[in-house]
Amino acid sequence: MADETISPDAGSWRRKDLLDTDTLSREEIALVLKTAEAMAEVRSRPMPKVATLRGITVVTLFYEQSTRTRASFEVAGKAMGADVVNLTASGSSVEKGESLVDTVRTLEAIGADIIVMRHSKSGAPALAARTTKARVVNGGDGQHAHPTQALLDVFTMQQHLGDLAGKRVVIVGDILHSRVARSNLWALMALGADVTLTGPATLLPQTLVGASEAGRCRTTTDFDAAIEGADVVMALRIQKERQATGLIPSLRDYIRGYQLNETRLARAKPGALVMHPGPKNEGIEVAPSVAAGAASVIDEQVANGVAVRMAVLYLMAGRAA
Repeated sequence: MADETISPDAGSWRRKDLLDTDTLSREEIALVLKTAEAMAEVRSRPMPKVATLRGITVVTLFYEQSTRTRASFEVAGKAMGADVVNLTASGSSVEKGESLVDTVRTLEAIGADIIVMRHSKSGAPALAARTTKARVVNGGDGQHAHPTQALLDVFTMQQHLGDLAGKRVVIVGDILHSRVARSNLWALMALGADVTLTGPATLLPQTLVGASEAGRCRTTTDFDAAIEGADVVMALRIQKERQATGLIPSLRDYIRGYQLNETRLARAKPGALVMHPGPKNEGIEVAPSVAAGAASVIDEQVANGVAVRMAVLYLMAGRAA
């Protein structure tokens, strides 16, 4: 397949790195989504591979455990003919005390073209990007950002809802510590959606700089009111350590006030989408009947992750520039 068949406008991508969605314009997000559509078509073929990234070396550098993100980047890279190298902190020179800067410079020296990084510290991918000529994709950093998760989420929404301008999206759960919520918020607002963040008061950020001022984001502790007429409801994973630190009284109380169940889903708009970035705790943040119900697109999110990450790697490689 010729490059222009995948995305005729790929040459308009000018960013060296993808660190978050907060700096992406509506046009840049649209370019990623348009490219992902072409990649999804490639994935649907009997032989779902192209040689677009032959000669490109992609390194996944994960300092935290991951299943979906790491696996989908690996599948995405290999589906386009890239050489993919997977590294974790465990078993690498990091255990010997090698710094992040030294690791990134070593990867550049051995020929890494694109480094996909996940790190427990917010800002680590940004530091790596300043350190290397290789292109850096943030695969999730601390409580800061997870741009490719947000892009696959909006891609999934767009497949079902079309233009997201004016659509009502509710994100419920641990907003305070969620990199997924933050990146989704910026991407959705760039596309004109109205976003409501809801959860216990202890799990809601006190301020959202720029978001509330834009008029398309609000926060509330009243999930039942927030879900009224929603087009999309996304539940976030509740980490059990939040209960240990006293941020929620008990899981039972959380379930009573914030679990996405059939009764609450009935308040949303007919045909509303149920989403979850995973991994999910069925029976806590989402009822099993809802997670597996007709409204759920959770499995589609996982599948779309490959197409979106193919698109990101394709654009980052700059092959059409």
